This record gives sequence, C-alpha cells and structure tokens, in this order.
Amino acid sequence: MKNKIILYDTTLRDGSQGEEVCFTVEDKLLVCRKLDEIGLDYIEAGWPGSNPKDLEFFERATELKLKNSKLVAFGSTGKAANKPSVDPNLKALLAAGTPVVTIFGKSWDFHVREALKISLEKNLEIIAGSIKFLKKNKNKEVIYDAEHFFDGYKANPQYALKTLLAAAESGADYLVLCDTNGGSLPEEIGEIVAAVKKSTNVPLGIHCHNDSELGVANSLAAIAKGAVQVHGTVNGYGERCGNANLISVVANLQLKMGKKCLSPERLKKLKALSRFVAELANMQPFTHQPFVGDSAFAHKGGVHVSAVIKNARTYEHIDPETVGNARRVLVSDLSGVSNIVYKAEELGIKIDSHDPVAKKIVQHIKDLENQGFQFESAEASFEILIRKALGKYKSYFNLISFKVTDTKVPGVEHAQSEATIELEVGGQRELTHFQGHGPVNALDLCLRQALVRFYPSIKDVTLLDYKVRVLPAGLGTRSMVRVLIENSDGQGVWNTVGVSENIIEASWQALVDSLEYKLIKDKITPHG
Repeated sequence: MKNKIILYDTTLRDGSQGEEVCFTVEDKLLVCRKLDEIGLDYIEAGWPGSNPKDLEFFERATELKLKNSKLVAFGSTGKAANKPSVDPNLKALLAAGTPVVTIFGKSWDFHVREALKISLEKNLEIIAGSIKFLKKNKNKEVIYDAEHFFDGYKANPQYALKTLLAAAESGADYLVLCDTNGGSLPEEIGEIVAAVKKSTNVPLGIHCHNDSELGVANSLAAIAKGAVQVHGTVNGYGERCGNANLISVVANLQLKMGKKCLSPERLKKLKALSRFVAELANMQPFTHQPFVGDSAFAHKGGVHVSAVIKNARTYEHIDPETVGNARRVLVSDLSGVSNIVYKAEELGIKIDSHDPVAKKIVQHIKDLENQGFQFESAEASFEILIRKALGKYKSYFNLISFKVTDTKVPGVEHAQSEATIELEVGGQRELTHFQGHGPVNALDLCLRQALVRFYPSIKDVTLLDYKVRVLPAGLGTRSMVRVLIENSDGQGVWNTVGVSENIIEASWQALVDSLEYKLIKDKITPHG
C-alpha cells in the first residue's frame, strides 16, 4: 500500500525497562490482545531466556491467536566465543516460536572495541553469522536493530554502513536504525537516513529514544527521508527518558503527514489504548499528553473558549474525536462568559450569554477562586453553583449543627473519632451519631446515615478519593486548605470541592456537594 508505514510496538520489551513500569505475564498477554485489536503490525513482547517472566510469556503466547499483529521475540547477536548453532541466546530466540525475531548488533566502532573488546571484522562476522543462522529457519522473518547507529555513523560512517550491509547481505528483512542514546537531532536523523537509503535496497526502520525530548520528532524525520517501519512504545514508556511515543507518532504520521497507519475507526481508539496500557503498567495517565491526554483539548482562557465555540480550528490543531478524545472547557478565574455558557450547556442548563446572571456567575467564580476554590477538577460543585445562581436549586436538608471530636487515650494506638449531626429534612429532625477512622471519615459516615432514611439512593455512593492541599499563605497551621473529593455510584464519577481554614469545614462543604449532586443527578425531589 502506497504511503503505508509499518508500526512496530516495543512497549512490552523496551517500554517495560522504564522506571516504575511493571507488567505481569497476564498484563503482557492483555496488552498484546489490545495492540492486535488496534491493528499494529508487530508486537515485540520480550527477550526469551533473559528472565523467568519472559520465558513464561513465550510459553503461553499460543493463547493469543493474534489476527492483525506479528509477535516478535527480541535478543542480541551471538557471542564472540560461540558458533551461532550453539549460542544460547540465538537458540532461545528460535525456541520462542514467534514468526519474527529481532536481533541487535553493534554499529559503533567505539562500542565494538570498548564494550565487546573484539575487532571490527569479528563484529561483522557475528552480525552476518547470527542472521544467517536465524534465516535457516523456514519462513522466519528477521529484523536487524543497528544499535547506536547514528552515533556510530557520526563517528565512523564507513564502518557503520558496513555493519548494515553485513546484515542486509545475510538476509535481514528490515534494517532498523537506532538512536539508542537519544541524543541526535532531527536534521541529523534525516540526513543519515537519506544517505543509508542510497546504500541498500532493504527496507529501513527507525527506533528512537527520548533523551533529548526528540523521540517523536526524530522518528518523523526518518519517515520523511524514506524509513518505512517505525518503532515506539505506548505513552513513550522506556528506559531513562523513554522511547518515541507511538501514540503521537501514529497521530502525526496519519493526520499531519498523510501516511497510512491505522483505519479511522482504529485511530479513534488511541486514547483508550493509552489509558489501558497506563493502567496495566501501574502508571498515572499523563494529563497533558499530546493527542490523548485529558488536557490535550482543554480550554481555560475566556478568549480561547469564545473563539472555539465559533470555530474549533481557532485553538485546536485537529478534531479531538479523531483520536478518541474530547473537547473540555474549564471554569476558573480566567473564565469569561463563554466558558460559563458552554459548561452550562454541557450540563443541560441554558444560559443566555447576554443575561446579567452570566456575568455575576463569572465574578462569583473569580471571587471563590481567589479564596482558594478550584472548579476545574470539581465540576459537580460547579453545577451546584450554577443552579444556585439561576434559582434552580433547592437544598435537600437544612443543617442544624454538627460536632466532631477526637479522643486520644494514653496507651491506645489510635485516637477515637466521633461525629454528631443534627439536621432537618422536610420538617423532620434527625440526630445521628457515628464513629469513624479519623474525623472526616466519621463526619462522612454520619452524614450518610442521617440522610439515607430520606434519600435511599445515597447508599450507592462510594468515596473513591480524598485530597487535601494546604494553600500557600505563610500562615502555618492557620493556612487555608482545599479539599477535593471524588465519588462514584457505579454509573458515573464526580468531583466536589471545599475550602476553609478548618479542614473539617472544608471537608463538610465537599461532602455535602457530593451527596446532593447524586440526588440532583438522579432527579430526586427534595423533601419539604
């Protein structure tokens, strides 16, 4: 296919070498299935024989039954002291039973002399012998990774090319040029790829690391000069500063450079793929990740929002939906009337941009944010604020008083926390007392217990996350604090905020909003 670029994923091998990234064997099997579903051409899954996890993975790889992707086993060329036929690493690669094998060899004369401690000619023999041995296996596809190729070419171009030609003449199906140290610039990458392309007819690939934050740019530069296979990892995971982020590479190739990578339907799954792999890698998704991050198409400034509403192209380089993302409009002290109108419409609340109440809401939000409130991450509290301003809100209860106490007894490890709440619902008074693990937990449980008789659906609400941030003011223990609470009822997730000098009061504000939002969402009519 004209303009088709071969996508080669190394998340499960190179990506797993990143600090804090961790995949179990089950995780690797799940990721393989997801990458196959997306339609990537190659999945490099590990180094057979290098560790028990990869050994088990390749033993279980037959479970995968991949439909779109080829599974790849990765390893090095044979050792200088071994004949290829008895080299343990090469034998392990064949034993993995994958249709494709990728091996790396030395391209930089400095590495040959200093790391391998062998002659330059001997290195060429090892490369050639290893590939010939692997190619004896019927129908085995062999990809050659030229490690440190760009550093090697800059130091000794004649020898670096000799290593490639040794691989090409021995039957390598692809020659992949690696910027292993991640220190090259796009102009260098482009020039060297163009020069190599003139020296061989074997298809070229590019494998970049991100040590100069140029992994994606360098990959694109190589493609522009004739490389047809691109290596990368989902979310850019990898050793040191990571690898080229395959998510961004694919999006740029297809949407900016007119290359064929994935069908439009599969391109829309990029964000889902990013999140899926992050979850299994036990990594927090990067909010500001290009194309697929939650903030990639988030608009905060009032001028920006006003323009985006008129024409999204004013501040968006692509349609977010093409990569499975969505536009977000944030509400903050930088908001204008356009932000408020847009957000209200998202919530199903209509506000006329010329209505004076819209300007009042903007000013009210600015005043609250000056106090320390933050509505960007607390849209449930924002909706309640809007409803109150428009007179479309009625409280579900009236607080009479609450009291929270902590009692610490010598010899007892933990202080005892208790909360008492008295409130009124539809003319009925309710007095509730509850113990909890800490004062906020006691207050939360007590409030729920007090309300559940009147509003049974509250029992479905689960607190997922509770964050406290001390707001800088140099006041020490008198500082204002902001509390953010995340709740779910199994059908949705929402966030609320509270701010006060008193952490209990700030928590109370967020807790009340969280439960009342649930009742608003369920269209429950307040008692009274």
